[in-house]
Amino acid sequence: MALILIVDDSPTEVFQMRRMLENHGFETEAAADGAEGIRKAREIRPDLILMDIVMPGVDGFRATRTLANDPATRSIPVIMVSSKGQETDRIWGMRQGAVDYLVKPVTPAQLVEKAQAALLTG
Repeated sequence: MALILIVDDSPTEVFQMRRMLENHGFETEAAADGAEGIRKAREIRPDLILMDIVMPGVDGFRATRTLANDPATRSIPVIMVSSKGQETDRIWGMRQGAVDYLVKPVTPAQLVEKAQAALLTG
């Protein structure tokens, strides 16, 4: 069973994504900001990370870049999940090391499909 780390400062978003993923057999952990996400990624070594962008302190772009440049976490795929829907945001997220990009709100089918694809190729 794959472990997915959800990094998002919105408790509502975390709750919804957790429910979607756990209903499809995934285990989940959560972090409330980028700094906590980096720390937890190093500690628990999840199979996949879902990363919000707009968060206090360390934003999702910086956290993704940090994880991608760290030998201990660079092999963990990161999917950006954000309300920022501009193409420039998607491109920038991919340049930071993300393997995919979803725009909120996401449906359960979108989230599960992208998570499964990232786990297979990650």
